[in-house]
Amino acid sequence: MGKTIVAAAVAAVAATRGTSVAVVKPAQTGVRDGEPGDLDVVRHLAGLDDVHEFARFPDPLSPAAAARRADVPPVRLPEVAERVRALADDRRLVLIEGAGGLLVRYDDEGNTIADLARWLGAAAVVVARADLGTLNHTALTLEAMAHRGVQLAGVVVGAWPDDPDLAMRSNIRDLETIAARPLAGAMPAGAGALDPAEFLLAAHRGLAPSFGGGFDAAAFRDRFGLDSAADDKE
Repeated sequence: MGKTIVAAAVAAVAATRGTSVAVVKPAQTGVRDGEPGDLDVVRHLAGLDDVHEFARFPDPLSPAAAARRADVPPVRLPEVAERVRALADDRRLVLIEGAGGLLVRYDDEGNTIADLARWLGAAAVVVARADLGTLNHTALTLEAMAHRGVQLAGVVVGAWPDDPDLAMRSNIRDLETIAARPLAGAMPAGAGALDPAEFLLAAHRGLAPSFGGGFDAAAFRDRFGLDSAADDKE
């Protein structure tokens, strides 16, 4: 849900600034026909109807595995790239939400969201968890992106709690070190339950100016992070 919330936040803020924006989900897994999917969340929270889901599979698996289990053709990411380019002809911003992580396979040829980003020349927003284990996951993702020539648009914490624990507070500095830049945002935990007006306010507060918001990484670090003096005492 973190990726969906961040996608909705970026879309909501962009739309309020007059930017024409579409959101694409190349493959939705774990949701049956007729059930609400990730783009329904985006539609509700961002007030956006320009959303595009290209394939849906009922099993909560990778797109490649879900297609095999459903005995249907997999999503062809080269075709997705062409459809995204067509959308970009008359939209200023096209957001693509992946299924799973950067290297999750979409077909038996091994194509991934990293390949799609590279073909499109698109920068990637890495949505990181706040809790223990996020440093390794985020570092591996960023290393894989760098290896494949995918540009980083920023690291956003997908769900930041009101009362972060020690690991979460410590992770702020380390996430920034791994990314070699300040955090690009931190969305509040539970943002998906807000009404659209409240969500827009949360999106503005939770996203950095590079995404049109007012998130201040230094102020966030000062409020929640562990300074060296505190580290020495613990």
